[in-house]
Amino acid sequence: MKTYVSPSQRPDTETVVAVGSFDGVHLGHQALIAQLKAKAREHRVPSVVYTFDPPTRVLTQGVEFLSTLPEKLDLLTRYGVDETIAMSFTTEFAARPKEAFLEDLRTLRPRTLVVGEDFHFGRGRAGGVEDLRHVAAEVVALPMHQLAGEDIKSTRIRELLAAGDVDGAGRLLGRHYDAQGVVIQGDQLGRTIGWPTANIGVPDGKALPLGVFAVVVLGDRGERWHGMANVGLRPTVNGKTRRFEVHLFDFEGNLYGKELQVKFFSHLRGEQKFSGLDELQAQLTRDAQEARAVLRDVR
Repeated sequence: MKTYVSPSQRPDTETVVAVGSFDGVHLGHQALIAQLKAKAREHRVPSVVYTFDPPTRVLTQGVEFLSTLPEKLDLLTRYGVDETIAMSFTTEFAARPKEAFLEDLRTLRPRTLVVGEDFHFGRGRAGGVEDLRHVAAEVVALPMHQLAGEDIKSTRIRELLAAGDVDGAGRLLGRHYDAQGVVIQGDQLGRTIGWPTANIGVPDGKALPLGVFAVVVLGDRGERWHGMANVGLRPTVNGKTRRFEVHLFDFEGNLYGKELQVKFFSHLRGEQKFSGLDELQAQLTRDAQEARAVLRDVR
């Protein structure tokens, strides 16, 4: 997939364009992408996603994001998008009048525009679906996608993750929620009690579920491990900042500097404060047994 940082960078050809934040690339976004690809095949032109980094609500409302830009681009590639315009969403960009945004879209020469029916843009959210008809002959505005009667929204997925409900979040995403990051130096406490962990650094603002989870971990060279992850403050050792730590089953070696992708499969328990390291060690043994059972048939 080709990626640009402004519409003016891409070749001067006709396109079909889907517009939105695409945070998490959940089932609703996937419905937009399916419509985008169908229209691109119909017109025999490239499928283009015009999106924002960070997602609009991260800047305007201070929420956490579900996908970093690299994660989002990986997902859009996986779902078969030809090109992405990843615009830097700043205070200045948000303040532009709707006409400036429409001019961006005209640069892409869209045969069809695909958006959600509640899509708005420009300063004060002044622009809407009807304005888009000045840019493209055809505008497809899809209604809110639902699953079992529930609206599929990034906001709802963030709520589920905050509650540790990775199963619920996964249903709305159409896949297991994941987080990618580089293994960084920790305090190496886990190895002293027989449970060495990889301390994974993720960008500030990345939404993470809190608690202990059964996970599948992918390495940057195609490696795959089962394991368990802890996300939280580590109250037993009086931790003050959120940590994201993963123990890989049946692994020995050095992971420092390695990029890992962690897929959250099941919530095992919430974070607890134990009386000491012996009690913590015993609980980790039980956690590992449960995680192995959950992942027994996962390949």
